[in-house]
Amino acid sequence: MDSLVFLCARCLVSHRPTARRALLALPAELYPVLFRAAFLDGRTLALHDLVTSWPFPVLAFQRLLGRQNLEENPSKPCIQAVVSAVVTQLQHVMEESWAGVSESRCRLHLLDMTGLQSESDSPDRSPEGLSLWSGTVAVAKACLALSEPCGPKRGSKRRKGPRQASPTTPQPFGVEIRTDLFVNGTSLGVLRRALRSSGPLRLRCRDFHAEELSAAAINSLLEALEPTGVRRIDLRFNNLGLPGLCLVLPQLTGFRDLLSLRLPYSNVDTRRVADAGLQRLAALLGKLQGLKELSLGSSRLSGKLKQVLSDLQTPLESLELAYCSLLASDFTFLCQSHHAPVLRKLDLSGHFFSEELLQPLRSLLEESSASLLHLDLIECHLTDSALDLLLPTLCRCSRLRSLGIFGNPLSVVGLKNLLRRTVVLTDLSLVIYPYPTDCFAEGPPFASSGLFLEAAVDEERLATVRAELGQMLADSGRAGTIWTTSLCHHGARDYFTL
Repeated sequence: MDSLVFLCARCLVSHRPTARRALLALPAELYPVLFRAAFLDGRTLALHDLVTSWPFPVLAFQRLLGRQNLEENPSKPCIQAVVSAVVTQLQHVMEESWAGVSESRCRLHLLDMTGLQSESDSPDRSPEGLSLWSGTVAVAKACLALSEPCGPKRGSKRRKGPRQASPTTPQPFGVEIRTDLFVNGTSLGVLRRALRSSGPLRLRCRDFHAEELSAAAINSLLEALEPTGVRRIDLRFNNLGLPGLCLVLPQLTGFRDLLSLRLPYSNVDTRRVADAGLQRLAALLGKLQGLKELSLGSSRLSGKLKQVLSDLQTPLESLELAYCSLLASDFTFLCQSHHAPVLRKLDLSGHFFSEELLQPLRSLLEESSASLLHLDLIECHLTDSALDLLLPTLCRCSRLRSLGIFGNPLSVVGLKNLLRRTVVLTDLSLVIYPYPTDCFAEGPPFASSGLFLEAAVDEERLATVRAELGQMLADSGRAGTIWTTSLCHHGARDYFTL
């Protein structure tokens, strides 16, 4: 239920002329609730007025609005209005600086936009939502708009007086934008210029994502980034290969706050790499002493996992090895490594857990059972019988919160058995399960990747199964647990939200 203060704020921002005149007389304590009301109601003009006179040094979207409100109301016009207001205010301050006066009420020094934009264009995202790519371009262009020297407007008269400043010594000022950045070939140029600009609006990155770029292009961006505060670097679909990775990784040694390194789809194939190359890769990874998360998804690491991870001194808490063609020896290494007892997130999707690999998997889960929160075994060819063998170990993972088993050939009986057995996992809140094999009229058709084709599912039969699973959850007192076939839930499980 909305508070009386919030209802009054909502009323005020709905009348922009009144609100604009009232801002100068309002106490600073009311600005946060006015900002929240204006943002949630889409009052872009009111937002612009609020930000240009913001009385605090920090404006942080998540702190003011909360994560849930941002996810439900990812308004691109409102976010653009805030950035535009910062640009307008800085232009005003620049003009004042050249005129030798300082009348601006705004005290803003940090605009925190971290966690604001969606990393991908999810089908559930509003058309007015701000994607990570478009948000990056917007703030980069804002930086560039203020990067040119700004003198007094033509025809304007400077004020005379003791506070007049020399044109060659403008007063120091500036705003830092802290945000997550996404760059590809179409936004490379504008972001690189923005990071190298010296204007009063400065970009600082928290999570850096680069896609489909060369090693040289990635390095040029990493060199321009301020290393302090960068917690994640995500380089996916860049086709770097081992030589490209060995060119990029040395640039990361200066990123002392780096906790997460994601390198999926980097085209690393140990079958075509000499041991010296793997030793070089291992040595470079070993220099990232604070690393807690590593993703090597879709790299072919068969029998070479020990070599790749051998120099990591700090135990990893999140390890993604999906579609890495691991062998039993790789699982044995993981079981005996210092990573296993502290793993909180583990992705082993895309492996064929035949009898040869099933026992090593059970051993690994046993070693990780006290810490594991998230487990993905998507497209692992797990049958009812294989899952039945795995369940005793799985049920000892007492802290498990989410389980991904989509794309496995499990029957309705197998799924019901899984539900009954995992009721003991009181923290388990999300299970992404496959379309049951007996929900296909003519047998389960496989796509080339191994996934069941959704179009071939008997929707009526599937609806019955969903209802039965829901009733079982309710009868077990676990009605709040989500059992779904939707992979849209899959992207929400991030290491930094554990």
